[in-house]
Amino acid sequence: MTLRVLIAKAGLDGHDRGAIILTRGLREQGLNAVFSGVRRTPEEIAKMAADGEFDCIGLSSHAGAHLTLFPRVVNSLRTAGWRGRLLIAGGLIPAEDVPPLLQAGIDAVFPPDIDIPAVAAYIRSAAGSSRETFIARHMTAGR
Repeated sequence: MTLRVLIAKAGLDGHDRGAIILTRGLREQGLNAVFSGVRRTPEEIAKMAADGEFDCIGLSSHAGAHLTLFPRVVNSLRTAGWRGRLLIAGGLIPAEDVPPLLQAGIDAVFPPDIDIPAVAAYIRSAAGSSRETFIARHMTAGR
């Protein structure tokens, strides 16, 4: 089974070059990667994720709103009933912002200079956990 990955840009962030390069690179690594397009609301991302049955969501930020928007995406995914396995983020995210994102429900945060094969390997490894494990970790009340 090929893992399905949605690379998404939330909010008014129109910087799409990195997300497009990552999407293409993940495809070259054998993943079924799709780019959401820019300026998506958290609710639109959640609907795409749930309707498309994506295993992994990759959120990209280059506009500095990740501490506000990414937790909203997590909540929207819960509401939409997304049953994927992995939620990752990347882009221009300062190191001090990583712990709050992890606490909000993001599984991993990658820097902008990360090697695409390394991201693909992480997705394959981490998304290999069961959906039940993901749901227990992310979709329970209080998380």
